[in-house]
This record gives sequence, C-alpha cells and structure tokens, in this order.
Amino acid sequence: MTTEYPIPWEARAAKKREDTLAKIPVQWRLSPADLELAAKQRDITGPFIERFLEPEVIDIVKTDSVPLVNDIRAGKRSAVEVTKAFCKTAAVAHQINNCLLEIFFDAAIKRAEELDEYLRVNGKPVGPLHGLPISLKDQCHVKGVDTTMGYVGWIGGNLGITDPTKTHQVESQITKELLACGAVLFCKSSVPQTLLIGDTYNNIIGRTLNPYNHNLACGGSSGGEAALMALRGSTLGVGTDIGGSVRIPAAFCGIFSLKPTPERVSYRDVANTNPGQNAYRSTLGFMSTSLDGCELALRSVLSTRPWVQDPAVVPIPYRQEIFDDVLSRADASGKAKADRRPLKLGILWRDGSVEPHPPIRRGMAIVAEAVKKAGHKLVDWNPPPHATAQKIHWSFLVADGARDVHDNLILSGEPLIADLQAHLSLKDSIPLLEYQDLSIQGLAYEQAYSDYWNSMSGAGDDDQEVDAIIMPVAPHAAVIPGKYYHLGYTEVVNLLHYSAAVIPVTKADRGVDGVDETYRPLNEVDRANWESYDPEIYHGAPVGVQIVARKFEEEKVLGIAKLVHAALLNAQSA
Repeated sequence: MTTEYPIPWEARAAKKREDTLAKIPVQWRLSPADLELAAKQRDITGPFIERFLEPEVIDIVKTDSVPLVNDIRAGKRSAVEVTKAFCKTAAVAHQINNCLLEIFFDAAIKRAEELDEYLRVNGKPVGPLHGLPISLKDQCHVKGVDTTMGYVGWIGGNLGITDPTKTHQVESQITKELLACGAVLFCKSSVPQTLLIGDTYNNIIGRTLNPYNHNLACGGSSGGEAALMALRGSTLGVGTDIGGSVRIPAAFCGIFSLKPTPERVSYRDVANTNPGQNAYRSTLGFMSTSLDGCELALRSVLSTRPWVQDPAVVPIPYRQEIFDDVLSRADASGKAKADRRPLKLGILWRDGSVEPHPPIRRGMAIVAEAVKKAGHKLVDWNPPPHATAQKIHWSFLVADGARDVHDNLILSGEPLIADLQAHLSLKDSIPLLEYQDLSIQGLAYEQAYSDYWNSMSGAGDDDQEVDAIIMPVAPHAAVIPGKYYHLGYTEVVNLLHYSAAVIPVTKADRGVDGVDETYRPLNEVDRANWESYDPEIYHGAPVGVQIVARKFEEEKVLGIAKLVHAALLNAQSA
C-alpha cells in the first residue's frame, strides 16, 4: 500500500532550505558569482572565506574559546560584537559549504545584548562561558527551533517530541546547562540522515564537503560542526558520538574533540537514532578549535551538577587535580620532567583488518617520533581483534532491524540516502535471547581488552601502567564521498565505553605520501579502501589521531592530549 503525502518530500526540503537562507541578513548574503567561485575552490578555509569578512571580524573569529571568554569578561570585547562576528562567519560558511540546518542569529544577538547588560550592571559574568557563541549539532533541542536530525519528516518539529503542544517548547538538558553557564547559542549544524555514517549528507540540504579539500567529505555524523569550525564559524560546539561521530569529523577537518564515556555528561532530551538501544549508548562530546576549548566545555557543564537533573549521569564533578597531575609530568613543550614519571603510551599502528593509507601511516610516525623525542615511553599495542568489537557494536546499532530509521523516513516518504541503502534496509528485529547473547559477547570483549591493558604494565622493562593509547581515527585522511568502508578504528572505543580525544597532526601531501605498491590487502574491505587512495585527490586533507584512555578518564585524556600536542608542535618547530 502506497502512502499519499499532501506535500512531496522534495518540496518540503526545498522550502526548508529557502527558509534557512532567508534567516541570513541581506548584507551577509553572497552573490551568485561568489557562490560560483566558491564551488570551484579546492580549499575554502583561511584566505578564501576571509575575503568575505572584515578585518575586525577575522580578528575575533581567529581567536580561540578561552581567550574570547577572558576578553569578554575583562571588557575588552563585548558579547554582541563577538556574537555578530561568528554569526556572519557562520552565514558565509553555510553559503559556501552547506553546513547548517538551523539558524537563529537574531535570538543569539538579543541574548548577547542581555549578557553585556548583566556584566555591566553586576560587574561579574553569568558563568564560565559568558558571551561565548557555541554551536550545536542538530540533535539538541532549543526552544523555538526545529530539530530535524536530517529527516524531512521532522521539518517544523522536534525529532522524538510527539506531543504537538510541546513542539518548539522542549530544551535538551545540555542546552539549559550551556545557557546557565552564559553561552550564546546561535546555530545548529548539519548531520547525516540516520547519524549512522561517517559522512554528512541528508535529503534536506545535501552533502557538507571538507573545507580543506572539496574532493572529500567532512566526516560524520557531527560533520557540520567540524566543517563550521574549520571555517572559523565557531570555536566550540556540542556533538555526539556512538561510533566515532565527534572523532571522525574532527580528524577530517583538522580540529580537536573530546568523546567522554557515556553518562559523564547529560543526554537527557537530546534527539537520537534508535534511542531504546542503551547497551552501548551514544554520548555527548565537545568539538573545538583548541584543546582548551574542549576542557572549558567539560569543566563548565560539570559545574552545573548534571546528575541532579539527569539520573543517567554518574555524579563525578570535574577533577582538576587529575588534569593538573598529568600536566605536571612535562613542561610546556611536552618534554618529560626528570623528577616525574614520563607518559607511557601504547601505539596501535593498524587494526589488522584495514591498513591505513600512507598519510595516516606518516601521521602516526610523526606523533610517535615527537613523543619519544620528548622523553616519553611508547609500547606497541596489539589488543584483542578490533574486528570482534566492530561486529558486536554494529549488531547493537541495527538490532531493531532499522525500524526506528524507517519510522522516521515514512513521516515524509523520503528515501534512505544512497550510501546507507545496502546497510539499513528494513528487517525483523533480532530476538531477545540473541540480544542478550550480544550483551554477553560485548562484556567479554571489554574484559579481554581490560586484561590486555593490565598485562602491558610490564611492557618496556618497567611496571608502569599504560596511560593511554595513540591510534588512527580512520584508515584515511578524510574520505572520498561514498568510500568510507571501515569504522573499526572508532567503533572499538564505543564498545569499550572509553574516553578519547582527537588532535590534528599534519596534512596529506602528494609529494611524500605516494602509493605503496608493495602492500597486499588482507581482505576485500581492505582492498576497496587501499585502491581508493589517490595522492592527488587526497592532497591537503587533514590527518588527526585519537588518544584513548579508559572509562571516565576525560580529565586524564585531555591532559595527555595537551602534552602530546605540545610535543608535536615543539618537534615540528625544531
């Protein structure tokens, strides 16, 4: 039986696109000639986007989160001027790279005016994020604003909110916490339909490309956030991660991110895919143009004591002493101190299923050399097979037979995007006993990985525990759209509930990252990935790595990431 729709999904999507563009002030809109020029560019970051911005706007948006907050608090900049600068830059970024699903600049500027007045009258900020513009992935509910999560059927509503009296009235807890800390919320970024892909593409606005290389994708599912930040349209934002979604786009777009353990921060009233799957839950995460921005976000949100309002959150306040203890083990350049234990880091060069492309191999080697040069310890990491973790994890994500996905599609009659049609066709959900057996398998893998980690305390002729692991985020630097074949490097971290941070390392270089003709693929997926590599196409794509610590070790992994990044910058400047 065919469902009749009063308005075709294509028309609803087109109207939504028009409405979004209409929210951009006329003076910020680009001409057809400008848009045509942008479409011809390989790299639209830096000098290209800056041609559409005034010098004073560029000065603001090139400043990272912590200095911005300090300047606003000290009265050196107003919240209004900072907010207007980011709104304009985000408006330009969207026009040249299709990265926003929701725009609410007018409300943001009004909020900034109120914050400036509060600071003037009271002589103190509202909170630690006072006046800082923060972008949100389009899963977070904001009053008066749609949450489509990339589904045409939720245009005009909020995904997951079925009571019509509550449409546009619900706020996610994270939204409330950011506002309580003084943030200015100004836009929501694009996501892939379903969230279950390492790309950002939906039937509402289409695909968001990589700002550094328009041959490639920006990653997903928090890809709109990462693309916006690469274009300096935001310095700090909220994403989510159930299979790599704050880590993949961060690595692909040359920014930083933090994936906490689920239940460290609140997911209450956040839209989600297949929300009843709680064995391996999605987690909110933070994305930023700096590690300090990620740390500021975590510290600020935890200062609101989120566990009081959300019973799913574990009551762990921000632990400054852990962060400080890690930093005390090295100097500002990341060099290990003689009177303190150096870091001991595992390094996973490859997962045994899909070999990293040459730029990733080189990026890993750059980080390893910088860490060793700084006096820290490295041990090769060969844990239980990641393929096992990936199989278990994906089985949970599709345990409902993609019923949730198709229930959302049928609201408008839109099709599943092409890249997902082979993976998310509607099927029967798995039986309860099979689901329970998967839970046992998952726990067994977690135990085996923990046992391996503990066994490595004796590696390297010492009894020092391994602090964290350095590993690829993906087997490629960004990716050619439609050719993301392997999520094993990130899914394993979700199955383990571990905390992780991403740092940028280098960029793919056609001059040094040639094809390795000697490599023989291990399997068909490995072959497809290996044969997709072209040094010319990938040239200029950012290369990042993830640093992975154990459960609820967010402060520790942020500190380690900061030291590794400092060592990396020191080595590169030498």
